[in-house]
Amino acid sequence: MRVVSRLRLLPPPAARAAATAVPPGVPRRRAAVRGAARVAVFLALASVPLGAVPAAGQLGAPGGGAGSQLLSPPRLPPVLPDGTPLPSLPPSAQEDILQRIIGASAGRAGGAPGTPRGAPAAAPSPPPSSVTAPPSPPASAEEPLSNLEAFFAARFDPAPDPPLRQFGYDTFRVPPPGAAAPPPLGLLPDDYRLGRDDELVLAFRGRARQTLTVRVGRDGMLLLPDLPPVPAAGRTLRELRADLEARAQRDLGGSEVFVSIGQVRQIGVFVAGEVARPGIHALTALATVLDALAAAGGVRKTGSLRAIRIDGPGGTSRTVDLYAVIAGAPGRPDLSLQEGERVVVPPLGATVAIAGEVTRPGIYELPAGASGAPLAALVEIAGGTLRPAGNRFLVQRTDAQGRRNVAETGLRDILRRGDAVRVEPGADVTVNQLRLSGHVVAPLTRASGGRDGLSLRALLADPRLIRPDPYPRLGVVWRADPATRVRRFLPFDLGRVLRGQADMRLADSDEVVVLGQADIQWLASPPVQRALRGEAPGEEGPGACPALVQLAVAARASPHRFAHARGAGFPDIGAPPCPRIFLDYPALLPFLLDQTVLLTGEARQPGLYPILNDTGLDALLAAAGGTTDAVDLSAVEFAREPVEQSAAIPLARNLLDLRSRNFAAVRLSPRDAVRLPRGFADRDIGPVTLLGEFQRPGVYDIRRGERLSEVIARAGGLTPQAYPYGAVFTRESVRQRQQEGFLRTARELETSLLQVAAGQAVAGSRGSPADLGSAITAGRELANAIREARAAGRMVVEANPTVLAARPERDVLLEPGDLIVMPKRPNEVTVVGAVLNPGSLQFVSGWRAADYLRAAGGAQRFADTSRAFVVLPNGQSTPAGLSAWQQGGPPIPPGSLVVVPQDPSPYETWGFVRDLTQVLTQVSISSAALAVIGRQVRN
Repeated sequence: MRVVSRLRLLPPPAARAAATAVPPGVPRRRAAVRGAARVAVFLALASVPLGAVPAAGQLGAPGGGAGSQLLSPPRLPPVLPDGTPLPSLPPSAQEDILQRIIGASAGRAGGAPGTPRGAPAAAPSPPPSSVTAPPSPPASAEEPLSNLEAFFAARFDPAPDPPLRQFGYDTFRVPPPGAAAPPPLGLLPDDYRLGRDDELVLAFRGRARQTLTVRVGRDGMLLLPDLPPVPAAGRTLRELRADLEARAQRDLGGSEVFVSIGQVRQIGVFVAGEVARPGIHALTALATVLDALAAAGGVRKTGSLRAIRIDGPGGTSRTVDLYAVIAGAPGRPDLSLQEGERVVVPPLGATVAIAGEVTRPGIYELPAGASGAPLAALVEIAGGTLRPAGNRFLVQRTDAQGRRNVAETGLRDILRRGDAVRVEPGADVTVNQLRLSGHVVAPLTRASGGRDGLSLRALLADPRLIRPDPYPRLGVVWRADPATRVRRFLPFDLGRVLRGQADMRLADSDEVVVLGQADIQWLASPPVQRALRGEAPGEEGPGACPALVQLAVAARASPHRFAHARGAGFPDIGAPPCPRIFLDYPALLPFLLDQTVLLTGEARQPGLYPILNDTGLDALLAAAGGTTDAVDLSAVEFAREPVEQSAAIPLARNLLDLRSRNFAAVRLSPRDAVRLPRGFADRDIGPVTLLGEFQRPGVYDIRRGERLSEVIARAGGLTPQAYPYGAVFTRESVRQRQQEGFLRTARELETSLLQVAAGQAVAGSRGSPADLGSAITAGRELANAIREARAAGRMVVEANPTVLAARPERDVLLEPGDLIVMPKRPNEVTVVGAVLNPGSLQFVSGWRAADYLRAAGGAQRFADTSRAFVVLPNGQSTPAGLSAWQQGGPPIPPGSLVVVPQDPSPYETWGFVRDLTQVLTQVSISSAALAVIGRQVRN
């Protein structure tokens, strides 16, 4: 801090007049700018607090600000950037004003805030040490362990992770190259005692106008012009300032003097002992023991931090305990250093280690000269325990025979050299609490209510704790038995509890679990059904569901336990993920299935529903969303398992007439089964679709037993462009059978390939291995093509209304999901397969398959014309008749498909060749049907 005795904010009248005058030849606008700048000068000056004016010459110096000190007299000209002279002010104030104005023009603040008068000023940066310290690497977990650290690491089982380190030795680490220098540790208070070679900056204002930089001489005096020598050595900065102010007032005609420290003197300190770089180090007079140790590269881990000795030149000596500084131990050590003092770091003293539940685990040194220390003192230095109470202290101590003994100790016990202490929780048990989890807004922890306990109704008094769509029929309490600590589930009726009609007294550590509708629907999911059959879930890793594993184990151990739950749900529907509730409570899944009722039939949400004993059917139907409109309540099927599982006791099954809707009279128990039958309806399940050349194509509902001609009539009949002979009629059940046939044929083909390859390898192939390999490759490609072929499910039907009227026996009965596509009359015939130019050719009346084959360029060399066939427009297939004695076959109608297969001679030795023609025919029929359907959909 600059020390300022007084500061005048306004210049003398003469200076103000000179400053406000406009020089000749200067434009008025420029003069106005100068005037504004002068106003800014005075405003900026007025904002500088007394005692906070930065020293002159500080611009650009590192750490420039209120705490920077002058190293040389100021040399900046007292003018503004445009050349206007500044008022007559101290140079430090002039330079500060220039910095503020220049900084404001550059968009940044100039000058650092000042420090109130009388506050300690920051000391100048100390000069570099006489020995340049090489940078030390920062402390890290990869740093090798010292011998002492390795010794204590072997004392703990398990070893602490990260390993324990000796405390305090990273305090003196030197920063890496390029890092900013740390701030000086010393301060410059007003009671700083001056000595020889201290540099002072004195600025006189008034009749004597000058700035001097002087040093305290070897005789301890300050030599100043126009003043007698002033004694300085041994005096405080405050005393010297007062003396100079008095002398200036008396001897210099009332002049003012401003006193600041330019540079603090240097002292030489010898550092010896367990340090990285022993020797003499040059420090400032403000340096402390910590500065000296840092200049020496820090204390080695073999050196003591609690018995550092300071030897004075007169034979005096004192001991410094650095734990009082870096660990907050009791005491206020004197860290100051004087010229000629010596710092000695002795070897490390007795140490103990502490690990576990403390804030700062580590290896600590006992006080100097002490053979032991209370455990409480060690815990205090280690930052205290993490838990305020309930800790156990285990000490490992080596006896005279070298054996390690572990004993429980207390805070008052005395620790000895080499003791290793582990702090553990005495009883890490939480008592007097309840948890609410599951289908809630957020998991909740509440106090259990003491001896009487909290009730379930009181815990759920606020319904906003529960998320929307809970399952009202059953919740569970997960309770630990007081004697055995084995947990079990206790069910309760959530709906009755929320309505205030039921309650349960809760015990300490109870966990109340609320179920959601999604959790209940998952009970009938395919993964649960597979686990009920004893199949262990194949999924592992983060997505695995431990509840399914427990269920599969229980189902295998007791096959009849979950017999009532098997068969629920739909196995062909995708598997939803495991709900979170069953991840947190895996044993909950088997428990809920033990409590379920199987509801099937005309319920809006059939499935498995867990209930309490003596639950009404009305409550079950409410949980399932009620019944559908198609339900037949006159014959509701109700089944109950006998109490004693025996083959001699039959399953009790009854038909109930519930047309009065007195559902509450039917009382249910877990493991019951209820089936709601569907009433008879003339309307069939699902519509049929008409596409193409109908007068009114679209989707039509059908009644039971409705025929194709009736639906065509409802659609207004056919258009004049319709081609009934090429109608495509598909049915889902037929498609499934055809697809299964494709897959079966592909499997048989692959099996035959393996058999042929094995047989040829044993008996020897008649052909070359290359030919055999090519044949097997072709066979595999054919199998893949058959497997990937899409079946159309086409049936050959008569779709001409005139023919159907004359021959009603050909009028097919419709099924839900049937698709009828009526194409326009085509004018082409398509030739595909082993021909030279496959494609569609214009229809010519009277032409046969041979004619269209010649028009397509003829058959290829490897074609098998004897197996060529024609797919007619109605889906039937017939031989093409390309042999000489068949004379080209019958005439082909428009819309037909001529297929010429390849020669199967490479496969003639295989037993499946005779089936390939039939399979390829079915594939061709499906392809043609799908092509017709695709054209109609696009149109």
